[in-house]
Amino acid sequence: MHAFQYRRQALWCEEVPLSRIARTVGTPCYVYSERTLRRHFRAFDDAFGALSHITAFAVKANSNVAILRLFAQEGGGADVVSGGELYRALAAGIDPGRIVFAGVGKQAKEIHDALQARILMFNVESHQELELIDKVARHCGRQARVALRVNPDINPQTHPYISTGLKKSKFGVSIREALAFYRVASRLRHVEVVGLHSHIGSQITQLGPFLDAVKKILRLIEQLRAEWINIRYLDLGGGLGITYKSETPPHPRALAKALTPLLKPWLLAGGTLIFEPGRVIVGNAGLLLTEVLYVKSGHPHPFVVVDAGMNDLIRPSLYDAYHQILPVARRRVRAQTVDVVGPICESGDFLAKGRRLPQSRPGELLAVMSAGAYGFAMASNYNARPRAAEVLVQGGSFTVIRRRESYGDLIRGEFIPPSLKK
Repeated sequence: MHAFQYRRQALWCEEVPLSRIARTVGTPCYVYSERTLRRHFRAFDDAFGALSHITAFAVKANSNVAILRLFAQEGGGADVVSGGELYRALAAGIDPGRIVFAGVGKQAKEIHDALQARILMFNVESHQELELIDKVARHCGRQARVALRVNPDINPQTHPYISTGLKKSKFGVSIREALAFYRVASRLRHVEVVGLHSHIGSQITQLGPFLDAVKKILRLIEQLRAEWINIRYLDLGGGLGITYKSETPPHPRALAKALTPLLKPWLLAGGTLIFEPGRVIVGNAGLLLTEVLYVKSGHPHPFVVVDAGMNDLIRPSLYDAYHQILPVARRRVRAQTVDVVGPICESGDFLAKGRRLPQSRPGELLAVMSAGAYGFAMASNYNARPRAAEVLVQGGSFTVIRRRESYGDLIRGEFIPPSLKK
């Protein structure tokens, strides 16, 4: 459920009409519902409430510090994949003892900063990364807590770009190599092995892949226990899908119900689960508000040209992803099949192709739904376009939580060398 609903033929977010936000802030802009964000976080976290667990929000899905702060208030942790995401999580007030650091390309400075912040643990992806963490920890005079990322070779039945648990994926080490990986890690002086990490992909709409992965992982944990390597934290990643169009992903309660019998013996022995939900919490809690600029003829469909482009929401261009598009003001007009395209100088710049929508006219507002995850987080300045504003709605009021960039912001940090000033 989300808080974007029609009232008297106008689309509202909570107690605020979207047209008011557009008049005040301009378009394009991202609009988030605080009520929905909190509801979705609690729905996930409460589903596992009877189990020892940490809900570490995947910062890559939406990294605005106001939203991260909201999850910190809910007791959430953070899954970070860069030094910048770590900085954001700490700035938002997230407890470093509830932060896990993942990613295949950690740099020495990022590792150093995470050790200084005393994060919970690193999710380690390779032997060379493990050696670097040990080296940096030695220089810092710290012990680095680590979980090793194991690739269970499970097909999550999702888009190939967001499938991460197959043997051809760049992430983690093969489950066949995992035992040797753990043996090496257990011998390092400045590394403490505390966990195991497995994340098979994103936008998963079936429970089967989760369960298959867990069964493989539990067999590995038994092998490790036989070698006196104790796994205290099992990080199962995130990946639970949302409804963009007609998907019917499982509710977190269903996931918890299915996982509990498998994990109960390990949990009773003192284990703690870690989850890294991202999209499932923020995806349907946000939308992209855009204005129609022109309607022009085209073949086979007319083009509805809007002021939001692939630099604002790249998912349709990158993944051929579907986002529902709704008129902010509903009128009694005939529907037609159109392509909704942006102003970017690329043929791949589109938000929808061959979509049945009510006839549009310049000046009307459209809402691109399900844009709270991987929307602004993947935005760019391509075509020298300032990035959009972000707005948080709280009941009957709203706040700009990131101002729209100016043209001056586009060249901040750039310099013309003296030789070119002559």
